[in-house]
Formats: sequence, structure tokens, C-alpha cells
Amino acid sequence: MDLEPNMVAFRKPSVTYAYNVAAELAALRAWRDHKLGRQLAPRTDTNRLIATWNIANLGVQQRRPDDYRLIAEIISWFDLVAVQEVTDNLDGLRAIMQHLPGWAMLCSDTGGNNERAAFLYRVGRITLAEKVGEVAVPVGAREDIKLEGIDVPFCGFDRNPYLAAFRAGNITFVLVNVHLFFGSDKDEDVKRRALEAYAVGRWADLRRKSKNAYTKHIICLGDFNLPSRNETDAVYTALRARGLYLPEYGTTVPEHADVPENSNISDDHPFDQLAVVPGMKNRLSRPRPFDYDGAVFKDLYDTHGQTVFRAYLRYYLSDHRPVWTKLDVS
Repeated sequence: MDLEPNMVAFRKPSVTYAYNVAAELAALRAWRDHKLGRQLAPRTDTNRLIATWNIANLGVQQRRPDDYRLIAEIISWFDLVAVQEVTDNLDGLRAIMQHLPGWAMLCSDTGGNNERAAFLYRVGRITLAEKVGEVAVPVGAREDIKLEGIDVPFCGFDRNPYLAAFRAGNITFVLVNVHLFFGSDKDEDVKRRALEAYAVGRWADLRRKSKNAYTKHIICLGDFNLPSRNETDAVYTALRARGLYLPEYGTTVPEHADVPENSNISDDHPFDQLAVVPGMKNRLSRPRPFDYDGAVFKDLYDTHGQTVFRAYLRYYLSDHRPVWTKLDVS
């Protein structure tokens, strides 16, 4: 008997659609290079491009070689990527890595939903440092994870956030790969998610203030299942309660009004975020979602409409967009 329920795949689309991978790669690159608001920062000796991407049910859904090629193409634009929703079966992750020569990977063991987290990084631009582990709250400290208005106890993370220290340029920093509990929109599940969010912020606050901190440069990133960036939102306020700073997406400025302001392909929630300790605030550019869904499979959208198009993306690519930032390492 499994200790955890297995990850459940999205329904496989019934539509038959064959695409030309070379044409779709060209469309992605054109969208990145020429569409207003989608351009990436150029790589320099004093920066690194960091991203987070929830790649839906990776290793469970029956993606094909060309699908992995498209996913790997997007990942290759960055230097270090935190990936969520990697299942126990690493075949999907390894299929992506086959298209990333010169890259290395690091992954956790499984947690809730039989799910791993992973870091993929460009060797030479990024160096793995000595610290690798998880954010865990000892049983004796769980009573410290509490928030006003929340009357349920914190019983630990569903998926312990996965962390690793990296070196680049002149700094050593810790990335914390987060996938908070979702469950549903029911009140009890939102409260549980808010407590997990607070526990992440508390850990980062304690670490940055500790005289024994491995480094005080801490970036928490990933799928926070954040409903909205609003002071009335329980998850958002919980993340900020211990001083974590959540920079707004850079694509909310008026001149980029056509750029989606959310990180899911349904374009209704900013689920994926960066949350950083105050000392890192000035080292990061405003994060941006990359809406690859605006570039690929145009003829599928035109012939079958939005519902079928999104179902196809959800299954073969993802239901989330990657969110990226530029890190100053000078």
C-alpha cells in the first residue's frame, strides 16, 4: 500500500493534432524576441536568470518526445529553474534533461501527492554549494505556526519545501522550491494553505537572522497556489507576515497591457511567485510570467477553440506558465 496517493493526470485530450516541432520552436523564439513585454534580460557576467515552473504531473501524463523538446526549449533560456509537480517516476524529468546538454539536475524525494521538487541548472553559470535539504517544522515548534483568525492547528507541510544553496558571481544564495497545499477553495483548505505559507516565511525570517545562517540570501519561489495578491487574501498576508517581500509581476505596467498578469494558462490566478527576504529585494528584477500559450499551436486554437486548446496545453505542456527574474550576482 502506498503511503501517499499517486499524482492524478489530467484527462488526455481526445483531439488528434500533430504539430511541427521546428515551427513551434520558431514561434516560441519569435514570441520571446519580438512580442512586446516578453523579451528576456540578456545574460551577463553580473546576472543570472532564474525561473520557477510547475510542469503539470510531470512523469504521469503521456507526453511525447516533441513535447519534452518544447518544454526544454523554454527552460534553456534561463540559468536555474525550480520545477514543481515532478512525480516519483523521473522519466519525464530525464526526457527534458536529454535536451539540456551542459545542465545538471537535483531532486527531492516524494511528499504529498507522491510529488518531488527539482532544480535544473546550467553548469558553469551556476554552481551547487554545500547545503541541500528541506524546510521542516519540528513537532515541538508547530504550535508557533499560528495566525489570527485561523482556528486549525498546523500539522506540518503536505510537501516539505525543497531547498538548495547555489553560487553564482559573488554571492551564495539559497533557493526554496515551494508547492503549497491546495486541496480546494473550501475554508479549511485555505486555512491550511495559509499556515503553510506562514511557516515558509517564518523559516526564512529565522534563518536570515541566525548567526549560524549558511547564507542570508534567501529566495522562496514556486507554486504558492496564491489566489490573489491582495491584503484581504489569507495566503498572501500569511506569506508577508514575517517580512517576506513579494515583488509584483513586471508585466503589470501599462505599456504592456496585453501581457497576461497571471501565471496559469486560464489567466485568472497569480499562483506562482517569488517571495524573498528583505536583503534580496534590490538584487532581483520584477518577475514575469512567460505566456508561451500565446505563441504555440495557433492552428489548434483557430480550428478547435479555447477550451480544446487549453486542455491540450494542460496535458502536453502545462497549465502553468514559467515565471522568471534576473538576479544581480555582482
